[in-house]
Amino acid sequence: MTDSQTPPEKPTTVPEPPPAAPAEPHKLSRGRRIWVWVLVVLASVIGLVTVLTVWVDRQMLSDSQWNKASAQIIQDPAIRSTLSVYLVDQLYNNVNVEQQLSKQLPTNLKPLAGPVSAALRQPATQAVDFLLSKPRVQQAFIKSSSVAHQKLVNVLENKTGYGISTGSGVVTVNLSELVKELGTQLGLPAGALNKLPANTGVFTVMKSDQLSAAQTGVRIIRVASVWLIFLVLFLYGLAIYLARGRRRETLRNIGWAFILVGLIVLVVRRGGGNYVIDALTKPTYRPAAHHLWIIASSILGDTGRSIVFYGLIAVLGAVLAGPMHLAVAARRSMAPMMAHRPGVSWGILGGLYLLLILWGPTYALTTWWGVLLFAALVALGFEALRRQTVREFPDAAFAGAAGMTASARALGARAAAHRPHRAASSPADEIARLHELHKAGALTDEEFAQLKAEALR
Repeated sequence: MTDSQTPPEKPTTVPEPPPAAPAEPHKLSRGRRIWVWVLVVLASVIGLVTVLTVWVDRQMLSDSQWNKASAQIIQDPAIRSTLSVYLVDQLYNNVNVEQQLSKQLPTNLKPLAGPVSAALRQPATQAVDFLLSKPRVQQAFIKSSSVAHQKLVNVLENKTGYGISTGSGVVTVNLSELVKELGTQLGLPAGALNKLPANTGVFTVMKSDQLSAAQTGVRIIRVASVWLIFLVLFLYGLAIYLARGRRRETLRNIGWAFILVGLIVLVVRRGGGNYVIDALTKPTYRPAAHHLWIIASSILGDTGRSIVFYGLIAVLGAVLAGPMHLAVAARRSMAPMMAHRPGVSWGILGGLYLLLILWGPTYALTTWWGVLLFAALVALGFEALRRQTVREFPDAAFAGAAGMTASARALGARAAAHRPHRAASSPADEIARLHELHKAGALTDEEFAQLKAEALR
């Protein structure tokens, strides 16, 4: 075969290198992985106990919260109705209403004293309910409850003074004035009302033989409600520190632990409270007891919802830093701003955090220490995300409006490359066009290889 007959050699093509495989995550040793899980579980259990101590400290031992709850109690129709029945029962049990009415009726009507006193019982209950709806009477109830609470805290904290008698460790709520006012409304003579027993309308909150254990419990709660929070955060932080190479996954697991603890608190508040009330109260008083529990445990419910909120933020943050396609796309879009305008990025974060504080969805975000603590945690998380994003996309460019215009042109070119072209164009022309788009940066290596293979078919 002559040289003229020698077939032309096919151009050799250098195979494109395959895309680099993502680096495998650092594998923790079995022992360290166990320690990380032990710390997360231990912190979650202690966190559940912390929630209960914070609830008792903030709601049961706080004068302002107690007075707020007292106002809600006396304004609740179901509780007010039950209280009305209790006060009327106290009056009828300690005063011979039939005898007192008989003294005031004419001789020929005295036999009617019994039926009249029985008939007056239901209207008297309705009258007391109406009476308890009056602001003046409600303030008297709140004041009586406040005095009892101050006495209770005074005894539990082993304090003296403040003009409050501990009563040898016996703490009571005194509603005798309301009972006397009810008797006056029914027309009973003042002499009979003044002879009411001293314990009429008085019920005991705590007896002296319970004092020592209660005082010890309060001291523990006072300390635990503060320091257990720091212990929980320390244990979670230690778990993240030990999970080197798996810290994002550990943060995600901590977020789920937060959500689980919050849900347990909410379930216990509803289901556990209902079970205890049904077991300890008579059917007549259960509706009021349920309302009372909901009011008395309002902070417990708020705390449970707050923990779920914090857990969702932790999970979302871990997902945003993860390998999911949407998360990677989000980091790629934020990379130019984070790399070249970090001040603007921090400013946007600060603005969003300020809106969160103004919203105040949780109790901690309404206190100075909570705002500072949460700000520190958010700042640490954001800086870690920013550094990760800059490390993943080191070539991210930011050129203001011009850069965005160029990016728009590149996106348009990429869309055009994916559109089918006229059948008249040859494979060589199509490959040349794709090569120019790839060289201009409008197509990635993977897209260029895929479209070139389609053009050669």
